[in-house]
Amino acid sequence: MGYRVALVGATGLVGAQFLKILEERRFPLDSLKLLASDRSAGRKLSFKGELLEVSETKEDSFENIDIALFSAGSDISKYFSPIAAKSGAIVIDNSSAFRMDPDVPLVVPEVNPQDIQTHKGIIANPNCSTIQMVVALNPIHSVNPIKRVIVSTYQAVSGTGADAVLELKKQVEQIVEGNEGEVVSTTYPHQIAFNTLPFVESFTDGQYTTEEWKMVYETRKILHEPDMLVCATCVRVPVYTGHGESVNIELSQPMSAEKARNILSEAPGLVVQDDPSLDLYPLPINTIGTDDVFVGRIREDISHPNGLVMWIVADNLRKGAALNAVQIAEIIAK
Repeated sequence: MGYRVALVGATGLVGAQFLKILEERRFPLDSLKLLASDRSAGRKLSFKGELLEVSETKEDSFENIDIALFSAGSDISKYFSPIAAKSGAIVIDNSSAFRMDPDVPLVVPEVNPQDIQTHKGIIANPNCSTIQMVVALNPIHSVNPIKRVIVSTYQAVSGTGADAVLELKKQVEQIVEGNEGEVVSTTYPHQIAFNTLPFVESFTDGQYTTEEWKMVYETRKILHEPDMLVCATCVRVPVYTGHGESVNIELSQPMSAEKARNILSEAPGLVVQDDPSLDLYPLPINTIGTDDVFVGRIREDISHPNGLVMWIVADNLRKGAALNAVQIAEIIAK
């Protein structure tokens, strides 16, 4: 059986990953409709050796669609997702529009696939930084409940979008060529090249950013732990693709690094790279184009008897976005 799929936001960075992953994983397609804004309508994108034309997203775009993959921003999702669901499609939304809606499941297939069954037409894809963290934390949490999580992220500019990638590239070129005075920042309030920005997205009244609150609330919802203590500091770094995270967890009982390493080595969707003597640990540059979450620097926390520390890296455009959504669609298809 083939599925009639619509892809909203087909011309964006994540949209390109959707096309690549649907083809690579041979998702059972009967048809694929590419949708975007009116500015992108008429463009043609390659899929399975053919050129498919992009259409403008409209209210009637979802007639006779089985699965609608959304990656076009919260405003678009808030407007069109209910329309698509009402038309009979199952929506898998990559934006933040519905993530904290109690009636919308927030799913990472390696962690809580059973939540898909509770959907009422819309399923939310979590934030990229949350996805890779919970994939690594859940196997340990299932054995030894986690009481507290402290995470600092090192997030690539592709998480902001294509404009940020181009801005970093241009700034690097200008500085390397000795033209520092020509550097202009439009995507971010400060230069990102050869720099780090101690925030991701926008600040809230409480001095935490929206990205940091996403990690707090989404982690609790995915793990079904509404009272879990989570604190995040999210940082933008001059890397094109691949988010890194330094994660410190407090467990209910002590656990050795060796036991944690063994648990993670057997978990789905995870690759352990952890031998500092061989300079082996996850690097963002090595995760580009890969599907797994990589974890290393697994060690006992010298400041707490029940603590563990680890380093987690993943391709933010794939597992952090498009791949996770396609995996949800694959479960629906099965």
